[in-house]
Amino acid sequence: MPRTLIVEADGGSRGNPGPAGYGAVVLDPETGEALAEAAEFLGTATNNVAEYKGLVAGLRAARALAPEARIHVRMDSKLVVEQMSGRWQIKHPDMKPLAAAARAVFPPEQVTYEWIPRAQNKHADRLANEAMDAGKNGKQWEPRDSRAALDTAAAPARSAAARPADEAAEAAEAPEVAEAPAPGWGAPDLGVPATLVLLRHGETALTPQKRFSGSGGTDPELSPAGRRQAEAAAVSLAARGTIQAVVSSPLRRCRETAEAVAARLGLEVRLEEGLRETDFGAWEGLTFAEVRERFPDDLDAWLASAAVAPTGGGESFEAVARRVAVARDKLLARYTGRTVLVVTHVTPIKTLVRLALGAPPESLFRMELSAASLSAVAYYADGNASLRLLNDTSHLR
Repeated sequence: MPRTLIVEADGGSRGNPGPAGYGAVVLDPETGEALAEAAEFLGTATNNVAEYKGLVAGLRAARALAPEARIHVRMDSKLVVEQMSGRWQIKHPDMKPLAAAARAVFPPEQVTYEWIPRAQNKHADRLANEAMDAGKNGKQWEPRDSRAALDTAAAPARSAAARPADEAAEAAEAPEVAEAPAPGWGAPDLGVPATLVLLRHGETALTPQKRFSGSGGTDPELSPAGRRQAEAAAVSLAARGTIQAVVSSPLRRCRETAEAVAARLGLEVRLEEGLRETDFGAWEGLTFAEVRERFPDDLDAWLASAAVAPTGGGESFEAVARRVAVARDKLLARYTGRTVLVVTHVTPIKTLVRLALGAPPESLFRMELSAASLSAVAYYADGNASLRLLNDTSHLR
């Protein structure tokens, strides 16, 4: 039988939102021995964000010890326990990427959740407070800070059946409510954002001719100029030293661009189907003028509405936005707090920028994206996004 580990996690916010931190401990269920600890000061965040961050840290610490183990999570947050157990829906945008990050650590069948009273969660609570105290002094928590004695001696973890009925009833009667993110310029610092560095692929033979080149065409390779552009981007990104993962559209021109960068960075390329270019239907391979000549009414309708698809079974911008948003959410869940190079096409990049800004669909026609250009969007735990860069071509000069 695989071993079992107990993960206890907690998070706190002195103000909600306010200065926040989390703590997590991995315990041996037989002896109560602490096998690993984790804690971090998060800056300004809500209590619920801190609790979810503590859960993710505790699960990752357990996985580092025993990836095959069965994990029993014990928390005094009714909200987190019920949502992660699948009994409550996750509606708040702050919580969705954090819950997804937690689910990604272990296969769901390896993890169970139990609510416990705060008095039984003293170890994780102490770690969270140590992290907040460290942050107050301009520092981050370090393991040596966690040796203070517990108020009570460590004891073997109790099962849900052993918990007094009145404590369980108290938890059921007092569910927690997710806080709304603070608006305006004073938005809270919610820790390190997930940053998507968006690299448009290098040129193909079709690019200088400004022909429609989407998912339904010939899937062209990079031209010699495009390969030089990809290599220039690779050199620039390697010099910056911030990229931690590389994800690409499955189309050839993006794969070739991504592979050039990944080879220089020593990383693997992960493909994401949702990042492919729009299917332009019967317009594939044509110039704008040729489409205007052959399909004038269809082109006018397409330019007027994001719901209209190109002639011949193409893909509307509304459809593209839906799948790009799904791909974005998958990336944010997988790469929480990391910087990821996303190699894709004009429409997906413009769509990510548009969604980050809350701009209308017609804004897609008001952006310029050169071949092998770099853009960047940072995504925070409160659901907000910040456009950091758009159409940077300085590495190509």
